[in-house]
Amino acid sequence: MNCIRQYLCREAEKITKQSLANLPKSKEEWIKQRPKRVKCFLEMMGILNLPPKEERPPLHMHVTSTLDRGSYRIENLYYESLPRLYVTANLYLPKVRHKVPAVVYLCGHSPNAKVHYQAHARHFAKLGFATIILDTLQFGEIQGYHHGCYKYGWFHWYSMGYTPGGVELWNAIRAVDLLEERPEVDAERIGATGISGGGRTSWWLGAVDERVQVIAPVCSTGTLEAHIKYRTIDGDCDCMHFINIYGWDLTDVAALIAPRPLLICSADRDDLYPIDAIKEVYEKIRKVYKLFNCEENVQLVTTPGPHSYHSLSRKAIFAWFLRHLKGLKVSAEEVEDLSEENLEPEENLSVFKKKPPADERNTIIHEDFIPLAKPPTIKDPNDLRREREKLTRILLEKTFAHFPNSPCSLEPEVEMEWEGREWKYSRISFTPEDGWRIVAKLSIHKNFSEPFPVIIYLLSADGHRWEAASFLAGFNKRWARLEVELRGVGESSWAPNLSWHVRRASAAIGRTIASMRIYDALRTLDLVKEISGLNSNNVMLCGRGEMAVVALYTALLAYDNISAIVLSNPPATHNMPSLPDGTGPAIELLNVLRYTDLPYVAGLLWPTEIVFVGYRPPTYKWAEELYAKLGSPGRISRVKKLADWYQSSITDF
Repeated sequence: MNCIRQYLCREAEKITKQSLANLPKSKEEWIKQRPKRVKCFLEMMGILNLPPKEERPPLHMHVTSTLDRGSYRIENLYYESLPRLYVTANLYLPKVRHKVPAVVYLCGHSPNAKVHYQAHARHFAKLGFATIILDTLQFGEIQGYHHGCYKYGWFHWYSMGYTPGGVELWNAIRAVDLLEERPEVDAERIGATGISGGGRTSWWLGAVDERVQVIAPVCSTGTLEAHIKYRTIDGDCDCMHFINIYGWDLTDVAALIAPRPLLICSADRDDLYPIDAIKEVYEKIRKVYKLFNCEENVQLVTTPGPHSYHSLSRKAIFAWFLRHLKGLKVSAEEVEDLSEENLEPEENLSVFKKKPPADERNTIIHEDFIPLAKPPTIKDPNDLRREREKLTRILLEKTFAHFPNSPCSLEPEVEMEWEGREWKYSRISFTPEDGWRIVAKLSIHKNFSEPFPVIIYLLSADGHRWEAASFLAGFNKRWARLEVELRGVGESSWAPNLSWHVRRASAAIGRTIASMRIYDALRTLDLVKEISGLNSNNVMLCGRGEMAVVALYTALLAYDNISAIVLSNPPATHNMPSLPDGTGPAIELLNVLRYTDLPYVAGLLWPTEIVFVGYRPPTYKWAEELYAKLGSPGRISRVKKLADWYQSSITDF
């Protein structure tokens, strides 16, 4: 029951089944809904804050060199999608006297991408399309990062609400802006296509930018259920996924393209996208096109073989673009395939012949692409209460949206009882969420009578058997101790070599390990209310290391139920990396850094008493200063061990 893989697969299956399950009954209703849906998607891509078209900064396009190839020319150019965020590209322009339709070609994950895929851009140009082929952030002439979570342990990207796919989407949107400005281009006839990572960006671009009239993603189509079930997500770059606030699948994004012509090209032996999942996406999208009475505008082409182009897919794409952007009704059989002969060497297509601009942001764009929260301005207790209530609402919507709307029955069971010389013990199991059964150990001293105040100790994933007993040694024995194994701890733990997968897969379905543990901790508070003899109005919460994060957010979300919070070695911020293999502290929470950070959450707990045991990172000085400013009854203490706080503080709350 406690298998994390089973849970992830089940929740992914729910998302896939719910995707487009409740379609509007008319195209008018869909059109009315579309702007809100687009806004949600832009938010999940991390670009909702970026300026609308009329307010965007200048592109500062610069052509560094030109190649004349007879029937077409190639401009090697760069532009700034944002100030100092440089996009290197080749623009292939047919030599004609009239305006021509255009194609945005979006590259997959290949080194020297615009060189690797040049035959596609060249062939489009020969067919009469102005074609801009973009370098990716990862493999451009100025190389930034796609593999933050995938390779480097930068799971704090999830906390930032950052996906490199957002940068790729924004660069593509600005490429459309560039094409609109070109006198050679008919801005009413623009299409987009690409394979793999470029295919995903084609989906994204078509979904949000209605200027793109024709879309053809290649080898980039599948369901979330299949990604998790078959672990194909393990082979996905971080750019292939959005920050899944709203529990979307690809079909939710793809549907935004309707009724514009959409050609889905996929291989039937793709190691990332099973053929059944590809067909499921196609069939769901067809229903949206049916609303518009234009099912012929969405087609699926499957090709034999692995994750790659095939002559059938290439020719189908060329015919699709000729038909829908040039009005030429030709079949794929009639279209000539591209040629891989006489390709340009890399130096011919290079934009920066020497060094790239010294002021580039490409290599650090992941650090400031998403605006991060600043400390709230709080003058008095009323300000604090308003800020706390506001933050709680936002986090429940943007970070903890996966929390079940209707909590399941806890079904607590006392599985074992025993006694020591001073203490009585119980092992209690309970169900915080359907599909999970976790355990807690309750200790009550024989010399005291109920109702007992309660210490909830959140056991650490790396803790030892006597972790809680050691930490609580010397503390007031009047307090009952409830040691709880949250998800991924003790009996519900998973092998360390699965952690990398769990963290990435959890984010794909709108969760993180920390957010799941926070929900378990909240349900533990419900458990306290069901255990006879415990005083649920007098609860202290203890967390060490990554569990200090769980304690902080549990205290925030259940503010009225916590008397004090004890933090041992809490992380300084969400904005720091973990370990590449996924085994480091799992403290990421989706989008949280857009709205707050750990020290700000601590400050907003005033007047709940906070006790730092051992090292207190300097970042928490902000919380201490706020507590000092607002004064009694709020208090923050720093002690070497918890028993020292008890001796210098209070007997009971």
